[in-house]
Amino acid sequence: MVWVRQLVCLVCLTAGALAGTAAPPNIILITVDTTRADRMGFLGSHRGLTPNLDALARRSVVFTHAYSQAPFTAPSHATILTGTYPQFHQVEDFQVPLAKDLPYAPAILKAQGYHTAAFVGSIVLDPSQGLSVGFDRGFDYYDAGFHMAMPGEDHYNSTGRRGSDVVARALTWLSVREPGPFFIWVHVYDAHYPYDPPEPFLSRYKSEPYDGGIAYVDSCMGKLLDKLRASGLFENSLIAVMSDHGEALGDHGEEFHGFFLYDATIQVPLLIKMPGERFAGKIDNRVGLVDVLPTILDAARIAVPSDVQGESLLNMMAMPEPPPGRSAGRSPSDRERTASNPTASPGRPLYAETEYGVRAYGWSAIRSLRTGKYLLIEAPRRELYDLATDPNAEHDLAPTSKAVADTLQGQLDDFRRKTSKSVVAPSSTADPEAQEKLAALGYTASNADSLATAALGGGADPKDKIEIGNMMVHANFLLEVARNEEAVALLHKVIAKDPDMWIVYAKLGGAETNLGHFPEAVKAKRKAVELMPDSVNLHYELGNVLLKSHDYEGAIPELEGVEAKLPGSWKTHLLLEIAYSRTNRLPQAIKECETVLAVLPEQYGTNLWLGRDLIRAGDPEAALPRLTKAASLRPWAPQPHLALADAYDKLGRHDDAERERDEGKRLAEKGPAPDPD
Repeated sequence: MVWVRQLVCLVCLTAGALAGTAAPPNIILITVDTTRADRMGFLGSHRGLTPNLDALARRSVVFTHAYSQAPFTAPSHATILTGTYPQFHQVEDFQVPLAKDLPYAPAILKAQGYHTAAFVGSIVLDPSQGLSVGFDRGFDYYDAGFHMAMPGEDHYNSTGRRGSDVVARALTWLSVREPGPFFIWVHVYDAHYPYDPPEPFLSRYKSEPYDGGIAYVDSCMGKLLDKLRASGLFENSLIAVMSDHGEALGDHGEEFHGFFLYDATIQVPLLIKMPGERFAGKIDNRVGLVDVLPTILDAARIAVPSDVQGESLLNMMAMPEPPPGRSAGRSPSDRERTASNPTASPGRPLYAETEYGVRAYGWSAIRSLRTGKYLLIEAPRRELYDLATDPNAEHDLAPTSKAVADTLQGQLDDFRRKTSKSVVAPSSTADPEAQEKLAALGYTASNADSLATAALGGGADPKDKIEIGNMMVHANFLLEVARNEEAVALLHKVIAKDPDMWIVYAKLGGAETNLGHFPEAVKAKRKAVELMPDSVNLHYELGNVLLKSHDYEGAIPELEGVEAKLPGSWKTHLLLEIAYSRTNRLPQAIKECETVLAVLPEQYGTNLWLGRDLIRAGDPEAALPRLTKAASLRPWAPQPHLALADAYDKLGRHDDAERERDEGKRLAEKGPAPDPD
């Protein structure tokens, strides 16, 4: 027996030495947004939607029971990239910043010498737009650059990007990257509502447009994987593919995602191809997206930070059920490597939560625990399902199995207590501009009062409100594509069902504003403020619509209140400069203009307004550089030249005045340029 132990030690030492000299693997993280597990061929689907991912799965470890920790893009991606639960990273919506002290995949890998890049498919993951702030930490290159759609502008050229474009950008970066290991995150958004894949997928899946989006995404993955093979990057890269969450498609009455925690939105595809394809097969153990980061770090032989809460799946991956024709196995170095690392517990409970109902509508939060054969859902009306006999969670046992439900509730409470962060959660950024972007995309900023109420169990059960939730998602889509009259009609139907939801009135006011129905818009926005008086964003929106309706006196107190709470909101200063100017409060108007230009010196409208106000205040000399700047910023606009003519006349420089007046008239004849009002 002594010689056996000596041989094992020799093998382990040799493997350890080889591992120390092995080149670090490239890491490719792919997240396919809003993708159901039951649409994947490698998970048993017969729809034929995913031939490229199925081919990859045959060379990977497939986790047949993988679960998201939140059915929403921001918190789920935060879990994937930090290896922590939502109650720890606390990124519950798009406006909660990712804390700098959290473990974060790109930052960890960059510190280990990796080149890092991200390519995302939606504005909701664009930190430069005030959304998902902090997600770009640790990335050498973060490819986003989205903007709100202008009238007539296509969604895929503004707030979103087709999967083929995302993949093309990622491949371009790979072709010019510097030598050395790399970590690349590729995120595609095409399976998300409104389910409008490009041709030929749109026509081919006309009756099942969601499936068309899945098939299109798979084709994009095929292009990415083919290029990786052609460039020699496939074999020795770790490739992890997963969805952040699924899509309900009517399951339990939910049409989309975010409200509930059933398998339709929580069970997700997850596969990991190891470098050199060391492991392949299927694993039926329950795992979570929280386990992705520690698994990646473990495979790259990088120490897993102590704050990471997920468990490495590497040891489990070494012994999967092999696919037909292949045998599972691992090298001595694999055995040595995994023996000293924590392994995923085969039957450990999996936690998930959603605060979407809270943050969007003031309803209750929902939490769940999958453990053994049971699914417990904590809600105002608690639910319990035996998934062994009721895999679709159709028969609620909570009313008749109180003892079991109470036991599992205690486990859920204990788990959440142990895994929550002790510090106060980062607050959502109260940024009116970011809120406008979220509103246009169908999302809503959180409200502290709503969260407090829901935390105490005072919010409505989303089960009782799901019809309204579905209607609101449809209304948001109608607003995004400028079908405002349809949106108004639908929002009035929502009000008939629940007249006390502030968000409905806020959306209604936005639709009426888009239609130019300002009296109706003001009425709706005032009702929203009445129902949620402490919301800074709602006061901003009311001030904005009052300004558009030319009620400048009414707009000023609303905007002044916002400015007092958010002095850094340059859009509020912009609106106030107009309101003050229109009401002849020139000192205040000039001060607001100077505040904006200190931050945004190239702002055309503010340079023009300041020049005009300085003329009216009796200082035409000071107006000249501002108006000249405005003219240089928009050479086609007549207004700066006409204002310069006025300034020169007041200074007695009549030749200059005549020149500018002629230029202004010439430009005006080419077509009117709108005033920056």
